[in-house]
Amino acid sequence: MKISSIEFKNDGKIPSRFTCDGEGINPELSFSDVPKGTKSLALIIDDPDIPEASKKRLGESVFNHWVLWNIPPFDNEILEGTTPMDAVVGLNSAGKNEYASPCPPDREHRYFFRLYALDASLNLGPKTKAKDLLSIIRGHVLAQAELVGLYERK
Repeated sequence: MKISSIEFKNDGKIPSRFTCDGEGINPELSFSDVPKGTKSLALIIDDPDIPEASKKRLGESVFNHWVLWNIPPFDNEILEGTTPMDAVVGLNSAGKNEYASPCPPDREHRYFFRLYALDASLNLGPKTKAKDLLSIIRGHVLAQAELVGLYERK
């Protein structure tokens, strides 16, 4: 399975329009080679490069920017600025059910776009956080793909 974006290459720079310095909308993402038997897809975007003070304040080692599940497996893309129909949006690390655009306070950060093909649809409420989602999908992941984007404020 693969995840890609027309907006940036793996380990490439995320254009500022998808960050707090621009429009702050999610970039377009494409999926391919989703395995047979996939009932739903999940997507987590996180930043492991947050400052130590943020890690302590959040009680997490990463900042989760977007947490989505029940993305239909026949959807092969997420258009920029949209959430897939029927997908459930969980809580990001800011405590909101939305895409939180990259906004690194100190230096260049890495943003991991992780896509999971699942053998089940999930009956979870919108207060679900990424760490809970990851725990629940353990044992249900058929395939996983990753795209990394970089961003540093000017």
